[in-house]
Amino acid sequence: MKIEIEYSYEDTFIPDYEEIIRRVVETALDYENCPYEAQVYVLLTDNEEIHQVNLEQRQIDRPTDVLSFPLAEYTCPADFSDLEEREPDVFHPETGELMLGDILISMDKVKEQAAEYGHSEKRELAFLVAHSMLHLMGYDHMEEDERLIMEQKQEEILAECGYTRE
Repeated sequence: MKIEIEYSYEDTFIPDYEEIIRRVVETALDYENCPYEAQVYVLLTDNEEIHQVNLEQRQIDRPTDVLSFPLAEYTCPADFSDLEEREPDVFHPETGELMLGDILISMDKVKEQAAEYGHSEKRELAFLVAHSMLHLMGYDHMEEDERLIMEQKQEEILAECGYTRE
């Protein structure tokens, strides 16, 4: 398992942020029974940078809390059964690890949303990582039934990690 974490935010206000990210990534992969060792890149940034990426990649002219960029396409969410045949390019040629994709998180939004929802910044960071990991494994929330499934999975992953609403 390779989790690369880059921190381009000016203030490290969440102690143990790397441990939080690693724990949630690993728990999400186990929760979805991912049969592969995986690679994930996580960038912790600010509203300005995530706004720019959101505009360039999605043509949405505002900052957002998290962006997910999955490398694989799934026929069904978290169905890894035929991934090697369908998407051989998502496996690292040297290590064989599944390259899931990239996660960008606005630490400004982590602060804002933790205060808005009345829970800790650690919990908000964990939530955004869990949410994004599900996107990297093919889940979405465009339809109501998809949203409900994703919300349930997020809460179960967070509960397993011990990041409940405080």
